[in-house]
Amino acid sequence: MVDKPGGMTSHDVVARLRRLARTRRVGHGGTLDPMATGVLVIGVGRATRLLTYVIGADKTYAATIRLGQSTVTDDAEGDVISTAPAGGVTDEAIRAALAALTGEIDQVPSAVSAIKINGQRAYKRVRDGESVDLPARRVTVSRLDVLAIRRDQPDLVDVDVEVACSTGTYIRAIARDAGLALQVGGHLTALRRTAVGGFTLAEAATLDELEQRAPEVVDLPLAAAAARFFTRRDASPDEAKVLSHGGPLDAVGHAGPYAVFDPAGQLIAIVSERAGRARAEIVLAPA
Repeated sequence: MVDKPGGMTSHDVVARLRRLARTRRVGHGGTLDPMATGVLVIGVGRATRLLTYVIGADKTYAATIRLGQSTVTDDAEGDVISTAPAGGVTDEAIRAALAALTGEIDQVPSAVSAIKINGQRAYKRVRDGESVDLPARRVTVSRLDVLAIRRDQPDLVDVDVEVACSTGTYIRAIARDAGLALQVGGHLTALRRTAVGGFTLAEAATLDELEQRAPEVVDLPLAAAAARFFTRRDASPDEAKVLSHGGPLDAVGHAGPYAVFDPAGQLIAIVSERAGRARAEIVLAPA
């Protein structure tokens, strides 16, 4: 895990890790905007095959919403496109507007996003001068805690929040929508991802720290990472042999994809159950 610095894209981080790890086989488990910092899960070698599951994990963020200004990107990276004095907005109104954005909501992603429209990223279309309308998507904001409401400037209000949400949730869009509800506009001025699934900021290394120990950049071996992220099933020697060759096992009633380990504790495969059989989604052990 990397503690991504501000000013870099997630792809920039992957490119740096490829150089440090001396392999092209590096990927990340969920994009962070250039402005954002914090947990970026990186997979190296065979572990890149687990990243599709990491991308779908719930995430938590610490963020600051500025009320009184709207920007083209819904964050501080973009130009301010409208202002309205927010000093008169009460704390109670702010808390109510944010409370309305919790639970299962239909959220319109930020227009300047990586979502593809007819094969082209939305942000590129916006930068090319197009008007982009993205459809709302159902997301879950399971927790949105207001940590502080700061009134350091007369016409602006800064709100520090902590958010726990499903994959695909745009914290920038929460800032935008809170500002719209309060009729003063809003955007994000700071964003730090503090957790992805069970992986937390406390375990993340900075790029400088990884540089010091290159090419040994892997903190968590493949089997340990899978044991942390998935429900575990231990296979017998015969089961391990069958599964490592792509064959099915008897179902044991585990919900969702889960990890199967051989008697030596090595990861064999990620499997899912259907019709009474446990079948591999991906096989990671050499046959």
